[in-house]
Amino acid sequence: MRKTIKNIFKFFLLLLVAGIIFIAWANYNIKKDSAASVSYNIADVPEAKTALLLGTGKTLSNGMPNAYFYNRIKAATALYKSGKIQYIIVSGDNSSKDYNEPEDMQFALVQRGIPQDKIILDHAGFRTLDSVVRAKDIFGQTKLTIISQKFHNERAVFLAQKNGIQAFGYNAEDVNKYAGLKTNLREYLAKAKVYWDLIFGVEPKFGGEKIIIP
Repeated sequence: MRKTIKNIFKFFLLLLVAGIIFIAWANYNIKKDSAASVSYNIADVPEAKTALLLGTGKTLSNGMPNAYFYNRIKAATALYKSGKIQYIIVSGDNSSKDYNEPEDMQFALVQRGIPQDKIILDHAGFRTLDSVVRAKDIFGQTKLTIISQKFHNERAVFLAQKNGIQAFGYNAEDVNKYAGLKTNLREYLAKAKVYWDLIFGVEPKFGGEKIIIP
């Protein structure tokens, strides 16, 4: 009995070690493959008709403003006003009546001088995978500038390229590493899950009719 318990313990320990190695490999590989396609410098960003602004909530659970949100809005505004993009798809979660990332982003962008008719709402961007794939399948974009923080852009650009999209990530300003600790830890698992989604051909939760961007 003791020997059986010992063998079971060894088996789960090996699984744990293998999982840690896989997570580390996935993170390293995605960062390496996307390194040449993400930048904090607008001058590095190639011209594209459309940008994809990835959603997050405008406030934290404690009611305080979410720096991730406002830094992405600032980056999207700067990129649009630089002339590098013509349209912005704002893609995020709208899973409940009182939570609407796309409309919150649209409102914030309009406040900063972006014409409303240059902003396209995608209410079904429940995950990064959904936002990226829908940009191609629903909105017909095969070349995108993706806007988010660097850690997020690395994953989004990698996903886009694996789904036949020519993508470049414009990095919004990062958040204090202590304030963003939980998000950064979660990102390690999210990068590993990218490979699961690719292997099993996971698709967006919702499809829909195609929307033409002029």
